[in-house]
Amino acid sequence: MSRFFVPKEFVKADSIYITGLEAHHILDVMRLKVSDEVVVFDGTGREYTGIVKKADRKSLEVRIKSAREGSVGRGLLITLIQAIPKKAKMDYIVEKATELGVRRIIPVTTERTIPEWNDAKKAGIADRWRKIAREAAKQCGRSDIPEVEPITEFKEAIVAGVCDLKLIAALSDKAVKLKEALKNSIGKRIAVAIGPEGDFTPEETESALKASFKIVSLGPRVLKSDTAGLAALSMINYEREN
Repeated sequence: MSRFFVPKEFVKADSIYITGLEAHHILDVMRLKVSDEVVVFDGTGREYTGIVKKADRKSLEVRIKSAREGSVGRGLLITLIQAIPKKAKMDYIVEKATELGVRRIIPVTTERTIPEWNDAKKAGIADRWRKIAREAAKQCGRSDIPEVEPITEFKEAIVAGVCDLKLIAALSDKAVKLKEALKNSIGKRIAVAIGPEGDFTPEETESALKASFKIVSLGPRVLKSDTAGLAALSMINYEREN
């Protein structure tokens, strides 16, 4: 069954009104028509099954048959603090982190971050990543969409928000195995920081320690920045869900 996204304000009483690019995708790409059944989610955890009631060239109305609440808030609440890698690798990270269930992504600049960002470019690229997260959520069956924060500096990101456990993956003699760091933590709010090409500087790692982060190792091999975050999310999901 086809699955689509609409902002929650487009859900009114027993109907959903779809316009814009999503309506174009439904009508012109998927070629759906009146009486076809669809699934719609609003990004907040609520999902609807309905029937296309009306359709014209640029909009359609879906009559709601049933609605259900997703599992938002009941599972792990993982924040990925990701140093932005070069080229378009962050697109891939956002997409796959969404599939792995991350709840929040904070793209950060660090001392060794290669791309340079002005304010206009920061705003534009953050909007792009939000769109990628939305499309990934649609594809993988999530009923919520992870929050993608504006690009910020690493030193600001590590002191923002409240978490039960804060982890930083770094090449350090002080690092413990990720499994060990998770062992004695029972909270579901977890933040994990991933460095750039070349790793965090010693000063950045020290700042994270002062902000109550634990230094962890992701294994015996040195992972690239765009691999490390996804590996960490997979490991955390496995350890905590089992």
